[in-house]
Amino acid sequence: MKARIGYLAWIVGVVQFFVIHGIAESAWASPYSWARNNISDLGNAHCALQADPEPRYVCSPEHGLMNTAFITLGVLLLVGLALTGAALWRRGAAAVAARILLAGAGVGFVLAGLAPADVDENQHVLGALLIMAVGNLGLVLAGSALADRVPPLMRRATTLLGLMALTALAAFLSHHYAGLGMGGMERVAAFPLLLWALAAAVLGLTLPPARTNEPTPAAHLTRAG
Repeated sequence: MKARIGYLAWIVGVVQFFVIHGIAESAWASPYSWARNNISDLGNAHCALQADPEPRYVCSPEHGLMNTAFITLGVLLLVGLALTGAALWRRGAAAVAARILLAGAGVGFVLAGLAPADVDENQHVLGALLIMAVGNLGLVLAGSALADRVPPLMRRATTLLGLMALTALAAFLSHHYAGLGMGGMERVAAFPLLLWALAAAVLGLTLPPARTNEPTPAAHLTRAG
């Protein structure tokens, strides 16, 4: 039951984030662009021309709602990591390290929501790095830390998603956008973690319960007989 609550926390967290992302961007008077605008632009508290890393005008009427979505997502990611336990993860140092690094991404989303980029840039940048650097490193490690009951394809895809996201982060930081635009490359660095959490949660809800090595009461009675 704990693991199921953890999976549901991930599903709710990711779905509410994308729903509110859509609501917030639709509230812009000038069109919001996934290619030209940062994700963080949706949470900026003031209307102003932003020069870095690319010039654009930012005015997000629903910034408060968006920042709430950031915080909610971060908290629910942490809840899921705390509750999924042996149902999703192996025992050992690799699994512990992966979960700690992924928890860093959860903390990063909370920091990003508490400190919009135009209010406390340093704290917001710290939050973004926790998401896209620390969290994606955790995703790479998670590929070898998921429980044996998780299909091999999912484990391999987890590692590949993390490597892709880290590569996109390097491209984003070096201003190489490969035709996707600043916002597009940032999303390639940030969204794989969310899509993985959603996929892992759906998979977890459909897998049969994890087996344990504990003998059942019936087994005890059989032995006694």
